[in-house]
Amino acid sequence: MAITADHIRTTLTRYLDQHPEEKADLAPVLDLLDTGAEITSRKEFRGHATAGAILTDPVGKVLFIHHLALDRWLLPGGHLEPGDTSLIGAALRELAEETGIRPDLVVPLRDEPVHIDVHPIPANPAKGEGDHQHIDFRFVFATNADVAELQAEEVTDAAWRGAETITDERLRNRVAAAIRR
Repeated sequence: MAITADHIRTTLTRYLDQHPEEKADLAPVLDLLDTGAEITSRKEFRGHATAGAILTDPVGKVLFIHHLALDRWLLPGGHLEPGDTSLIGAALRELAEETGIRPDLVVPLRDEPVHIDVHPIPANPAKGEGDHQHIDFRFVFATNADVAELQAEEVTDAAWRGAETITDERLRNRVAAAIRR
Protein backbone atom coordinates (compact mmCIF):
# COMPACT_ATOMS: atom_id res chain seq x y z
CA MET A 1 0.00 0.00 0.00
CA ALA A 2 1.29 3.48 -0.89
CA ILE A 3 2.30 5.95 1.78
CA THR A 4 -0.79 7.57 3.28
CA ALA A 5 -1.47 10.88 4.97
CA ASP A 6 -2.09 8.85 8.16
CA HIS A 7 1.43 7.37 7.94
CA ILE A 8 2.88 10.86 7.53
CA ARG A 9 0.78 12.23 10.40
CA THR A 10 1.80 9.35 12.69
CA THR A 11 5.48 9.78 11.81
CA LEU A 12 5.26 13.53 12.33
CA THR A 13 3.40 13.17 15.66
CA ARG A 14 5.99 10.69 17.00
CA TYR A 15 8.76 13.01 15.88
CA LEU A 16 7.14 16.00 17.61
CA ASP A 17 6.69 13.94 20.79
CA GLN A 18 10.50 13.56 20.82
CA HIS A 19 11.19 17.12 19.64
CA PRO A 20 8.39 19.38 20.98
CA GLU A 21 10.55 22.46 20.43
CA GLU A 22 9.90 22.06 16.68
CA LYS A 23 6.11 22.20 16.96
CA ALA A 24 5.84 25.79 15.71
CA ASP A 25 8.17 25.11 12.76
CA LEU A 26 6.19 22.04 11.67
CA ALA A 27 2.69 23.39 12.39
CA PRO A 28 2.21 24.31 8.69
CA VAL A 29 2.69 20.62 7.80
CA LEU A 30 -0.03 19.62 10.25
CA ASP A 31 -2.23 22.36 8.78
CA LEU A 32 -1.74 20.90 5.30
CA LEU A 33 -2.70 17.45 6.59
CA ASP A 34 -5.73 18.89 8.43
CA THR A 35 -7.00 20.55 5.25
CA GLY A 36 -6.69 17.32 3.26
CA ALA A 37 -3.72 18.38 1.14
CA GLU A 38 -2.25 15.49 -0.86
CA ILE A 39 1.25 15.94 0.52
CA THR A 40 2.32 12.56 -0.83
CA SER A 41 1.92 13.99 -4.35
CA ARG A 42 4.69 16.02 -5.91
CA LYS A 43 1.95 18.05 -7.60
CA GLU A 44 0.95 19.58 -4.23
CA PHE A 45 2.95 22.79 -4.44
CA ARG A 46 1.93 24.19 -1.05
CA GLY A 47 4.22 21.45 0.26
CA HIS A 48 4.85 17.77 -0.37
CA ALA A 49 6.71 15.06 1.48
CA THR A 50 10.13 13.86 0.42
CA ALA A 51 12.43 11.30 2.02
CA GLY A 52 16.11 11.81 2.71
CA ALA A 53 18.95 9.51 3.73
CA ILE A 54 21.91 10.41 5.87
CA LEU A 55 24.34 7.57 5.20
CA THR A 56 27.32 7.12 7.53
CA ASP A 57 30.38 4.94 7.10
CA PRO A 58 32.30 3.06 9.84
CA VAL A 59 34.48 6.08 10.66
CA GLY A 60 31.57 8.53 10.90
CA LYS A 61 31.78 10.14 7.47
CA VAL A 62 28.52 11.16 5.80
CA LEU A 63 27.74 10.66 2.11
CA PHE A 64 26.90 13.78 0.09
CA ILE A 65 25.83 13.87 -3.54
CA HIS A 66 26.14 16.70 -6.04
CA HIS A 67 22.62 17.31 -7.36
CA LEU A 68 22.54 18.18 -11.05
CA ALA A 69 19.38 20.33 -11.21
CA LEU A 70 20.15 22.35 -8.07
CA ASP A 71 23.94 22.40 -8.67
CA ARG A 72 24.50 21.86 -4.94
CA TRP A 73 25.97 19.27 -2.59
CA LEU A 74 23.08 17.61 -0.76
CA LEU A 75 22.23 14.51 1.20
CA PRO A 76 20.61 11.77 -0.92
CA GLY A 77 16.83 11.80 -1.14
CA GLY A 78 13.86 12.70 -3.22
CA HIS A 79 10.18 12.44 -3.98
CA LEU A 80 7.85 9.70 -2.83
CA GLU A 81 6.72 7.21 -5.45
CA PRO A 82 3.44 5.24 -5.64
CA GLY A 83 5.23 1.97 -4.80
CA ASP A 84 6.69 3.33 -1.55
CA THR A 85 5.05 1.90 1.57
CA SER A 86 6.90 3.87 4.26
CA LEU A 87 8.92 7.04 4.55
CA ILE A 88 12.02 5.15 5.71
CA GLY A 89 11.61 2.77 2.76
CA ALA A 90 11.36 5.73 0.39
CA ALA A 91 14.58 7.18 1.83
CA LEU A 92 16.34 3.85 1.34
CA ARG A 93 15.02 3.56 -2.24
CA GLU A 94 16.23 7.07 -3.08
CA LEU A 95 19.64 6.31 -1.58
CA ALA A 96 19.96 3.16 -3.70
CA GLU A 97 18.77 4.93 -6.87
CA GLU A 98 21.11 7.88 -6.51
CA THR A 99 24.24 6.05 -5.32
CA GLY A 100 23.89 2.45 -6.47
CA ILE A 101 24.41 1.21 -2.90
CA ARG A 102 22.23 -1.87 -2.48
CA PRO A 103 19.60 -1.65 0.30
CA ASP A 104 20.77 -4.95 1.81
CA LEU A 105 24.13 -3.24 2.55
CA VAL A 106 22.50 -0.46 4.57
CA VAL A 107 21.22 -0.57 8.17
CA PRO A 108 18.91 2.04 9.72
CA LEU A 109 20.32 3.55 12.92
CA ARG A 110 16.83 4.67 13.97
CA ASP A 111 13.32 3.75 12.83
CA GLU A 112 12.11 7.34 13.21
CA PRO A 113 13.34 10.39 11.30
CA VAL A 114 16.38 12.05 12.80
CA HIS A 115 15.16 15.35 11.36
CA ILE A 116 12.20 16.82 9.47
CA ASP A 117 13.05 19.87 7.41
CA VAL A 118 10.76 22.16 5.43
CA HIS A 119 12.62 24.09 2.76
CA PRO A 120 11.87 25.98 -0.46
CA ILE A 121 12.58 24.53 -3.89
CA PRO A 122 13.00 26.92 -6.82
CA ALA A 123 10.82 26.74 -9.90
CA ASN A 124 11.79 24.26 -12.60
CA PRO A 125 10.19 25.46 -15.86
CA ALA A 126 11.49 22.39 -17.72
CA LYS A 127 9.25 20.23 -15.51
CA GLY A 128 6.42 22.76 -15.38
CA GLU A 129 6.94 23.23 -11.64
CA GLY A 130 6.68 26.51 -9.81
CA ASP A 131 8.35 27.37 -6.53
CA HIS A 132 7.26 24.94 -3.83
CA GLN A 133 8.09 23.45 -0.45
CA HIS A 134 9.65 20.09 0.39
CA ILE A 135 8.83 18.47 3.71
CA ASP A 136 11.90 16.26 4.00
CA PHE A 137 11.72 13.32 6.40
CA ARG A 138 15.39 12.46 7.01
CA PHE A 139 16.55 9.06 8.24
CA VAL A 140 20.03 8.02 9.31
CA PHE A 141 21.64 4.80 8.04
CA ALA A 142 25.03 3.09 8.28
CA THR A 143 26.98 1.05 5.76
CA ASN A 144 30.36 -0.49 5.00
CA ALA A 145 29.68 -0.16 1.26
CA ASP A 146 30.87 2.54 -1.09
CA VAL A 147 29.12 4.32 -3.91
CA ALA A 148 28.53 1.94 -6.80
CA GLU A 149 26.92 3.79 -9.70
CA LEU A 150 25.57 7.33 -9.62
CA GLN A 151 22.17 8.13 -11.11
CA ALA A 152 23.59 10.18 -13.99
CA GLU A 153 20.37 12.08 -14.78
CA GLU A 154 20.26 13.56 -11.25
CA VAL A 155 23.67 13.14 -9.58
CA THR A 156 27.06 14.29 -10.89
CA ASP A 157 29.34 13.29 -8.00
CA ALA A 158 29.47 11.82 -4.50
CA ALA A 159 31.80 12.42 -1.57
CA TRP A 160 32.21 11.15 1.99
CA ARG A 161 32.66 14.09 4.37
CA GLY A 162 32.87 14.56 8.12
CA ALA A 163 29.53 14.92 9.90
CA GLU A 164 30.71 18.34 11.06
CA THR A 165 30.27 19.58 7.47
CA ILE A 166 26.48 19.26 7.71
CA THR A 167 25.43 22.91 7.67
CA ASP A 168 22.15 22.57 9.61
CA GLU A 169 23.23 22.62 13.27
CA ARG A 170 20.25 20.65 14.55
CA LEU A 171 20.73 17.93 11.95
CA ARG A 172 24.51 17.88 12.49
CA ASN A 173 24.09 17.36 16.24
CA ARG A 174 21.49 14.63 15.81
CA VAL A 175 23.58 12.76 13.24
CA ALA A 176 26.63 12.98 15.52
CA ALA A 177 24.55 11.55 18.40
CA ALA A 178 23.22 8.72 16.20
CA ILE A 179 26.74 7.80 15.07
CA ARG A 180 28.01 7.65 18.68
CA ARG A 181 25.37 5.08 19.69
